[in-house]
Amino acid sequence: MTTRNADSAVPFGALGRDATRHSGGRCVVLCLVSTAATGAALLLPTALGRALDLLLAGAPASRWVLYCVGLVLLLAVLDACQTVLSGTVDARTTAWLRRRLTGHVLAVGPRSAARFGSGDLVARLVGNAAQAGTAPAARAALLAALAGPVGALVALALLDPWLAAVFLAGAPVLAVLLRTLARDTTECVTRYQEVQGRIASALAEALGGHRTIQAAGTADRETARILRPLPELSRSGHRMWQVQGRAAGQAVAVAPLLQLGIVAVAGVLLARHRLTVGEVLAASRYAVLAAGVGVLVGQLSGLARARAATRRLGELLTEPAPAYGSRRLPTGPGRLELRGVVARRGGRAVLDGVDLLVPGGTALAVVGRSGAGKSLLAAVAGRLTDPDAGEVLLDEVPLRELTHAELRRSISHAFERPALLGATVEDAIGLGLASPSPARIRDAARTARADDFVRRLPDGYATAVADAPRSGGESQRLGLARAFAHGGRLLILDDALSSLDTVTEAHITRALVGDGPGTTRLLIAHRAATAARADLVAWLDGGRVRAVGPHEELWRDAGYRAVFGEGDGPGAPSGGDELRAPGAPGAPGAPGKAVAS
Repeated sequence: MTTRNADSAVPFGALGRDATRHSGGRCVVLCLVSTAATGAALLLPTALGRALDLLLAGAPASRWVLYCVGLVLLLAVLDACQTVLSGTVDARTTAWLRRRLTGHVLAVGPRSAARFGSGDLVARLVGNAAQAGTAPAARAALLAALAGPVGALVALALLDPWLAAVFLAGAPVLAVLLRTLARDTTECVTRYQEVQGRIASALAEALGGHRTIQAAGTADRETARILRPLPELSRSGHRMWQVQGRAAGQAVAVAPLLQLGIVAVAGVLLARHRLTVGEVLAASRYAVLAAGVGVLVGQLSGLARARAATRRLGELLTEPAPAYGSRRLPTGPGRLELRGVVARRGGRAVLDGVDLLVPGGTALAVVGRSGAGKSLLAAVAGRLTDPDAGEVLLDEVPLRELTHAELRRSISHAFERPALLGATVEDAIGLGLASPSPARIRDAARTARADDFVRRLPDGYATAVADAPRSGGESQRLGLARAFAHGGRLLILDDALSSLDTVTEAHITRALVGDGPGTTRLLIAHRAATAARADLVAWLDGGRVRAVGPHEELWRDAGYRAVFGEGDGPGAPSGGDELRAPGAPGAPGAPGKAVAS
């Protein structure tokens, strides 16, 4: 059962918390190291002041000088550790985010690309994930950065309360400055990242249709379309720098005034013998630390960018991934049943109450006009997508209740345009198999009539997929070989024979519909010859199963012949003699399920 998050802020918050927990141990260490560095930096002015007072008094100061040297060395070591830890946390968090979200996007399937666009998805998973990966380290560093001004304020109060009072007089101005910076930076960064995503999405579309663009001679027009958001991107980028520049300028205006005020008061206190020269030196250093808005500006800007990127990544989680059950299939022949299946696309019911029963071991061809929902039915039957209503059962078990491993082990697919994934041709055929044996791979290739052309490749089955020249038909044969090697009790072919020559198609279809496979076979067919070789044919029309029967019987229906571009011929039945599925409007007998029997 799948659930949809009601609020996009929920996955954003959950994703941020999960990322922080993933790097929790290292973040704690980073925070401790950063805080230790801040503590050393706070101790250094006191040690310097004490050493100076002793030197001016002519007293031995070696111990305090050594303290200063030790603190400087400690700061260098802690700074190096902080750099290494920050880089490690950033890299590990980014890798975790990419694994988590890439797995989610692949589990969701086409819905993610339809909603966000493939280019925008890539931009989020690559660029935004790298920015979001800096969030845990940025939070840890921000805590240490805040500890600096707070510790310096306490040190000033210990030296003399008037010094702390001077700083507190200007603290509200600094607080407003930092709050405004965080808000404005988040808005600018979010807009900038959104525009980047639109450009990436348009580029991905153009790359996918590069042949059409070349054929139409519209490369210049497409370039202009892809880069059209550049002025908006430029404005957003300039706005970001303006916000940060204004904040830095205000910090430069406010912080030195506070420092001068503290030093001036310290001078007055020195003149009144309430402070020593060394304490004045310490006060001047603490004034710099207390008014260190520049460090906070940088930390807040980085954290704002990371939070904006995390929010964009969190939007991906609002598209729910399918959930799986815990059941396994009982022993069975591969009986497939669709009960009241409704599947909508773009607000339209492409499949509208489909009932279909396919006995185990049957080779069933699904035919229909373009847009009838054949490929969607194949996707629903193999649970590549879930129906909006109804359910699909395999050997009496709903597919939703199966474990992921059991589902994918029991159902194999072949597609019209197979994606051949893997380093070599052998890897591409054995994709999804836990331990594919060479003999199994080659047997499957022979069944798919792919063995001959694979052996002619430079390195045979060891040829890299990228270096294997092949036609559309040869790619389809490799996709078929992958499905045959996978096995299972249900084999679904979504127009996987469309690019084959007639002789090859006849050989493969004979292997499919013969006694050899021993599985239930669902073939999405566009050719009458393919439908004729199947045991039975399911005729989709208007989102419903109009009829189920042998091809030769359905062929008597003029409407069925029209699916394959055939008109009325001699002996064609009249409209009143058209074959209808049980339960179809006007069909004789009680309403019932379309049964391939």
